[in-house]
Amino acid sequence: MGNINKKISNQDDANVLLPIDTPFRFPSPLPTWPSGEGFASGIIDLGGLQVSQISSFTKVWASQEGGPDNLGATFFEPSNLPNDFFMLGSYSQPNNLPLFGWLLVGKDSSGDALKLPNDYTLVWNSKNLKIKQDGVCYIWLPIPPEGYKSVGHVVTTSPQKPSLDKIRCVRADLTDVCETDDWIWGNDVFNVYSSRPKDRGIKGLGVSTGAFMALNNGDAADSLACLKNVVENFSSMPILNQVQALFQAYSPLYYFHPDEEYYPSSVTWFFQNGVLLYTKGQESAPVLVQPDGSNLPLDGSNDGAYWLDLPTDDSAKNRVKNGDFHAATSYLHIKPMFGATHTDIALWLFYPFNGPARAKIEFITIPLGKIGQHVGDWEHITLRISNFNGELQSVYFSQHSGGNWVSAPQLEFENGNKPVAYSSLHGHACYSKPGQNMQGNGNIGIRNDTAKGQVMDTGANYAVVAGDYLKIVEPVWLNYAREWGPKISYDIANELKKIERFLPGKLKRAIEKLVKSLPNEVLGEEGPTGPKFKDMWNGDERS
Repeated sequence: MGNINKKISNQDDANVLLPIDTPFRFPSPLPTWPSGEGFASGIIDLGGLQVSQISSFTKVWASQEGGPDNLGATFFEPSNLPNDFFMLGSYSQPNNLPLFGWLLVGKDSSGDALKLPNDYTLVWNSKNLKIKQDGVCYIWLPIPPEGYKSVGHVVTTSPQKPSLDKIRCVRADLTDVCETDDWIWGNDVFNVYSSRPKDRGIKGLGVSTGAFMALNNGDAADSLACLKNVVENFSSMPILNQVQALFQAYSPLYYFHPDEEYYPSSVTWFFQNGVLLYTKGQESAPVLVQPDGSNLPLDGSNDGAYWLDLPTDDSAKNRVKNGDFHAATSYLHIKPMFGATHTDIALWLFYPFNGPARAKIEFITIPLGKIGQHVGDWEHITLRISNFNGELQSVYFSQHSGGNWVSAPQLEFENGNKPVAYSSLHGHACYSKPGQNMQGNGNIGIRNDTAKGQVMDTGANYAVVAGDYLKIVEPVWLNYAREWGPKISYDIANELKKIERFLPGKLKRAIEKLVKSLPNEVLGEEGPTGPKFKDMWNGDERS
């Protein structure tokens, strides 16, 4: 991972190295992937337009102020393009991270997929900006011919328009709608963002270009498009032995808190230890779930007609609650993303029980009694991998009703290129770093404590359970649409009374407001549905 080579103490010092001046490198070289189909071949055909992913850049301009951490941003154009490939846009990133980015460049394989722009429009320049900068920046928008669209900007340090031969516009049917993503740099009137396709998911055909999007206040975000894979095939996706090689290379190391009591297990272990299937109206006659889940109802939706619960015997119930760390299995869902130019490996862990939550009110930590407890807990992280070269680009850490993407330079790695993940105490939300991970506002919120206790190598025991293009035979339980736990019958008001009797008035009101604001995923009033019935199963992750 890239490091800051020199502590920044004086930004006027031209010799100071910023994080971006050190390109990110994985701790270990990438392996040679098994051969087969078009995965990691370097070029993907989108249907008359071939694209290649370029990570070699020529620096054009940089600011040393503004943006994340007020360290500025740097703008690049692609270099060392393969023969007959052309620039489609420019790259930018904040200076507070090691250089780690890419751009797609294009080759016309149909005769009319690419055309020169007719002209340029000046979007913005830094001439009147009172900041530390490398000269003056000019950002240009290509004006495409009729029937074509621009998918990126040109950046110069001269007020003269760039050469028309500098960039190419793309035939409109090979493009899709684009939207802004992460903020890169800017101010009150002008901002730069990374871009992504608006329609994302396993059926989405939009292709991310890696190019930035520059917008003045009031500008619509439709001046640029992304690309589109009109072929709709999966030849660039990894075949099964390539998926296995990818997961062995990048399988996360999962750390549990030293005080954790409720560990994951395999689904089979859960079923083998007395888990019961209840039917509405016949609550007095639950039936044991078969070890393979073959007697689970697979018709219908989450209609409340059926649910699972722990054994009725107290000793068996407590044993199942604690899970079985050694039997824990990583369940993998393999998803095409961005028009099959990327692969998402969604890694799901099953926990038989979710423990009680803890709140922090200013300097006081307060156990929340039964609040947060529920049977059955599905949590996941997702690895996003480039299909051009098999490089891990980012990891998504799910946290209750949301989560966040963390790029490779921001990850912690161990044992080569394996990213480190942390499971929060009792709640099992996923984080990239240890700490309290407060969920709430200011000094009031739910604590999601993470630290290094027991560690699970998720690559040691895993199963690929889903991947439509791979023709995977799914386990029966994956198609069980009902809840993996009962509706909890505890009285939240009563639980709050137990907590509040030790608190002064101000803190009582704060804790009441906090609990009322919690999503169902934290309150734990109902058991969760399985992975296949969550929005991100077919869509992109929520962030």
